[in-house]
Amino acid sequence: MVERKQVLLRLDPAVHDALQRWASDELRSVNAQIEVLLRRELQQAGRLPDQVAPLPRRGRPAKRSEWRQPPEPAPQH
Repeated sequence: MVERKQVLLRLDPAVHDALQRWASDELRSVNAQIEVLLRRELQQAGRLPDQVAPLPRRGRPAKRSEWRQPPEPAPQH
């Protein structure tokens, strides 16, 4: 797994509130929303590196017991 960089970011409170509402609408954290927006802008500007790691999966992390076992297939009716 690639180590993630930490960045201190100072935002206007109104900008942070708007980001927080937007992130909530898309079921993301503010941090994840900022990364999505930055990646989108880098892509549009042709500046997103080819070797950039994919975004981490969204949602709650799997429980430790689920890490070792593949999910069970859904029953077929």
